[in-house]
Formats: sequence, C-alpha cells, structure tokens
Amino acid sequence: MAEETTLTNDNTNEDEVMFSERKRWLFFGLPFTFTKYTISPSLVTIKQGLLNTTEDDCYMYKIQDVKLSTSFFERIFGLGTITCYTGDITNPELKLTHIKHTKDIKIYLLKQSEIARIKRRTLSTMDISAHNSDEIEDIID
Repeated sequence: MAEETTLTNDNTNEDEVMFSERKRWLFFGLPFTFTKYTISPSLVTIKQGLLNTTEDDCYMYKIQDVKLSTSFFERIFGLGTITCYTGDITNPELKLTHIKHTKDIKIYLLKQSEIARIKRRTLSTMDISAHNSDEIEDIID
C-alpha cells in the first residue's frame, strides 16, 4: 500500500482533496488498516471497513475545535491523533487516529473551519445562562 498524503494550496475548489490519509497500526506505523480519512475544503470524510463499509461525513463549518494528541509510541513512529469537536449530531467527536502529518492537518482544519464558518455566516455560540434580553443588557453594561 502506498502512502497517500496530498497537500495543495488554499486556492482550490470545494471538492478537491487536500489531505488523504490512512489510519495506521500503532506499531511500525504501517497503513494496513481499512480506515481512510479524506479532508477537502468543505468536508471531512471517514471511510471504514472492508466488506461492510461505513462512510461518515462532517461539514467543515461544523468543526468548532481541534485537538492534537500523541502517545509515546505514536511519537516514536511519527504518528498522532487529531480529535475534532463538532456541532454534528451523529458524531460530536471526530477522531482521526494514528495518522502522519498531524500538525499540518490540525492547522489546516482550524483555518479551513474558520473560513467555512465565515463563508456560511455561521456563528459558534455559547450558552452564558442569560434567560432574557434584560439580563444580557446588564451583563454588557
């Protein structure tokens, strides 16, 4: 199996694949698994399985935060795990486990999710326990 990592510049169309990675075995970092991660400017896709396959998608504008973590063995083999915290109902934590180029992918996901939210004019809001507009005005003043 050949390594499938693709990097291109930001002036691309929405369907162009920016990163394509395979989940790897933790030991030796070999890509002998049946999980493939594909990241485009508008979508993150996880395709899993050999005989029975599942494909899970998350729109980029739904990604709210990204975390990169590496265990001791992942560092030895140049791998890492990226966790995307999303507003997606089916998968609020999207994990891309044991992949290479994690720092580049993390930076890309953060930038592209912000661009996608601005493009769709979507705001990520937080509940501050204000029940009516009078309370909000008191907080602002």
